[in-house]
Amino acid sequence: RKIVEVSGASWDMPFDGATLADRLMEPTRIYCKPVMNVMKKVQIHAMAHITGGGLVENVPRVLPAGTQVVIHKDAWRRPAIFDWLQKEGGVADDEMLRVFNNGIGLVVIVSAEEADAAAKAFEAEGETVYRLGEVVGKADAAAPGCVVI
Repeated sequence: RKIVEVSGASWDMPFDGATLADRLMEPTRIYCKPVMNVMKKVQIHAMAHITGGGLVENVPRVLPAGTQVVIHKDAWRRPAIFDWLQKEGGVADDEMLRVFNNGIGLVVIVSAEEADAAAKAFEAEGETVYRLGEVVGKADAAAPGCVVI
């Protein structure tokens, strides 16, 4: 709300095929049914619903001790509303990852061997799938263009 106020934008202005209010107030998706169906096909090791706390706070909670996640920033195109929020609010990249989901509603961690099967199973459920990164040991370094969380 503060960003809308500071930007001087109108809640009812057109934005990405709807109004700004519609895009900003889209409800959190619930993934229960797709996840339950996918769990019948592949073993899911961990999941994080990306709500308040963003990727940076939610994903580490589900990881085993001694591990971290390397997320490739170019693995997905975040929805335009997040670009708008960042620009209009002058929000730093790190803060965007900490506060917003940036278009990633659920992170599912599966073994590398089952990644293709998991992606196909979620797509068959009507979900959009992005391969965001990998779980690595705490000592493993990330390549440029990655976020380690």
